[in-house]
Amino acid sequence: MKEMNNPKWVPQLLAWYDVNKRDLPWRDCGDPYKVWVSEVMSQQTRIEAMKPYYDNWMRLFPTLEELAKASEDEVVHAWQGLGYYSRARNLRLGVQDVVNNYGGVVPHNRKEMESLKGVGSYTAGAVLSMAYGEPEVAVDGNVLRIYARLYGIFDDILGTKGKKAITAIVEDTLPHDRPGDFNQALMDFGSAVCIPKTPRCGECPIVNMCHAYQHNVTDQLPVR
Repeated sequence: MKEMNNPKWVPQLLAWYDVNKRDLPWRDCGDPYKVWVSEVMSQQTRIEAMKPYYDNWMRLFPTLEELAKASEDEVVHAWQGLGYYSRARNLRLGVQDVVNNYGGVVPHNRKEMESLKGVGSYTAGAVLSMAYGEPEVAVDGNVLRIYARLYGIFDDILGTKGKKAITAIVEDTLPHDRPGDFNQALMDFGSAVCIPKTPRCGECPIVNMCHAYQHNVTDQLPVR
């Protein structure tokens, strides 16, 4: 079922990304703090909707040190409109941990990154790959959906078995020369083409390698 390690669709997806990637202020900046903030902000908010909040946040707290010094009230006030205020509180606490215990340098490895307040597997993978170029996966709903269709996985993508199976494939197909770009390509691809319910297969650059399309089961995958 699976062609691993260097599947033909990976360079095609990256080529699609090079042409179609969204112009976002935290991309290609090499700043783990900016990537971290963007990932936390976008967890329950569409990218287009959160961009003004991100810009304002960076005006108020342009560095880790500035955010670490801010009061909780200042941070929550800057977050107003995004909801889920625990994200803002945890971000501040996580940044304080970096400043106090890591010399102001965001950790370069997953174990230490995930030890920070509010940082889960996805956020850690996104920051490490996008800011540091580390070969780390960032598996979210977009990635689960894309891989379920691409590889014909009928396990529940929200269940342990489904997530574990897909994560293993993502790790095996991650291109180590462009891990950050690959993770961002999946984000953009899942937002623009391989969308929920009615994927835009006519716009898909890898449709000829997609199990769901080839077997006419795009309406059945992913299983949730």
